[in-house]
Amino acid sequence: MPKLNEIFSMRYGHSLELNRLTRATRPSGLNFVSRAMGNNGVTARVEASDEVTPAASGELTVALSGNGVLSTFVQPEPFLCGFHVAILTPRKPGMSLGEKLWWARCIYANRYRYSYGRQANRSLMDLSLPEVIPQFVVDAVVPDIGKDGAQPIRAEMPLPPPSKWKKWRLDQLFEIRKGRRIITRERQVGKIPFVATATRHNGIVDYVNGDAMFPAHSISVPYNGQGGVGYAFYQPQPFSASDDVQVLVPRPDIDAAALLFVCAVLRHERYRYSFGRKWHMDRMRETVIRLPSKSDHEPDWSAMSDFMKGLPFATGALG
Repeated sequence: MPKLNEIFSMRYGHSLELNRLTRATRPSGLNFVSRAMGNNGVTARVEASDEVTPAASGELTVALSGNGVLSTFVQPEPFLCGFHVAILTPRKPGMSLGEKLWWARCIYANRYRYSYGRQANRSLMDLSLPEVIPQFVVDAVVPDIGKDGAQPIRAEMPLPPPSKWKKWRLDQLFEIRKGRRIITRERQVGKIPFVATATRHNGIVDYVNGDAMFPAHSISVPYNGQGGVGYAFYQPQPFSASDDVQVLVPRPDIDAAALLFVCAVLRHERYRYSFGRKWHMDRMRETVIRLPSKSDHEPDWSAMSDFMKGLPFATGALG
């Protein structure tokens, strides 16, 4: 099996301290990559410095320590990085984005070997990787979302200030239903998404056979589980769900963009609940959220929709 150092060359990152840098906003500045596990490792946007040469777009970053150890990402644009971040440069000229993403995932799969007390500084380049790249990786066409998906559907639309939003009980806006327990060995492989308490992939953990339990254009919200409580996801197609999930079926005619806005609001309620304090059916029905509203009788769904469609990358999600 090839070693990582046969596929990539490695150098240590810039080891910059974020609190010593000047923050910036797009389109100016550069991404600042840290040891974070999410958002491609990017934790801030900072001004460029004449004293530091940015790393090039297309290079990979690897967290060498911390809770996110071995979190590996392909950086789509020039960047700066913080402490304990390695930069990998492909030895193969013209390595495709699909191959880079494949190797990033292979590196991440070794993170079980490390912990907060066992860093990857010395041993990273000795990791053994698969000998053969699968054909599906070779054939994959990875869309350039930076080029094709960043443009919003319409111009940015402001929301009214939150002080003018009104309170709504969830059972006023949605019919709330409960999923059904189907253990793994009873699931037959099919085409129906099965949603559980996962915090990624839209909550989908499997695809099963049979009839869907819930209609498309609904919101799934886990009320139980170790870490997924309150991770609200918009479900664009008919699906089934476990008994740890409650499903919000909209009562009025609300479009997908407005439901995504509601998902964001619901996620801000997560901190109230945990494995020991479940967001069970009665609590969820009585939950009060604040939304932009036309009057005391109707939320302003069109304002929420317009706001979401004015965000970057809205074309890919809502177009």
